Parts: sequence; C-alpha cells; structure tokens
Amino acid sequence: MTKIHLTVDGGAVSEDVEPRMLLVQFLREKLGKTGTLIGCDTSNCGACTVHLDGRAVKSCNVLAVQADGGEVTTIEGLAATYDGGELHPVQAAFHECHALQCGFCTPGMIMRSVDLLNENPDPTEDEIREGLEGNLCRCTGYHNIVRAVQTAAAAGKGEEQ
Repeated sequence: MTKIHLTVDGGAVSEDVEPRMLLVQFLREKLGKTGTLIGCDTSNCGACTVHLDGRAVKSCNVLAVQADGGEVTTIEGLAATYDGGELHPVQAAFHECHALQCGFCTPGMIMRSVDLLNENPDPTEDEIREGLEGNLCRCTGYHNIVRAVQTAAAAGKGEEQ
C-alpha cells in the first residue's frame, strides 16, 4: 500500500491505495465520487474525464499514485468549487441546450468542455468538435453538445447565444 495525499473537489484527502489502483477507481470506490463514470476501461470514451491540476485527464488512464500531491476536480466538485455553488456555466449550458440524451457521457463531456474553454474561450464549431474528439457520445450526434459549448463560450463573453 502507498499513502497518497491530494485535494479532491476542494477537500484534503489522505488514503492508502494499491500502487496499481486507477484514479477512477480511487474516486469512485474510496471517495464515493460516482459521477466520474467508467465507460470503456481503455481510455477511448472519456466518460471518466476529471481535472487533474487544472487539466482534463481520463482518470482510467492515470494511477491514483500519479495524482499524489495534486488537485482533482470531479463533476461533483465542478459546481461546488464554482462561484458559491452555482452551476458552472458549462453545466448550465448543457442543461439549457439539452446536450444529453442518456447522460452517460455527460460528466466527462462537461469536464472536457470546461478545459477546452479554459484553453480557448472563443472556439469555432470545428475547434469545439476537434477539442471534444476524445470524448464519445453514442446518442446525440453532438449537435446540442457543440451548441452548449458555444452557449457557455458566449456566456463567458457576456453575450447571448
């Protein structure tokens, strides 16, 4: 066992973990952060996307010990760490634009979208589609997801979409 220390959704965490435990398993099994989903176990779908030190990562591709000393934000912590607990603008835009169908990809898609907008606050439609390329949705055809990212980008600039 290895003791790791990190911050998850704004709170300090210290836990003993097996060196081979994946970050997604740690978040779900040890911390109960079940909004981080396990979709494919091969890093293809992106359902497990979280932020590690401010960047989107597929948590099925990161060992928990690699996050030692880091800061992790999950879908549960996104609103909690944003502006007094209000929905993050990307979460609000996904709701407003009906950017989900079954909802399985939604947590990872939102986390990747937040990172995309942090990197590029005014992306084109093509840049959004390219930026979300590693996150799969099997239901929606992406139209409303792209629209939600555009809506969140416009809100970030104080515009109406």
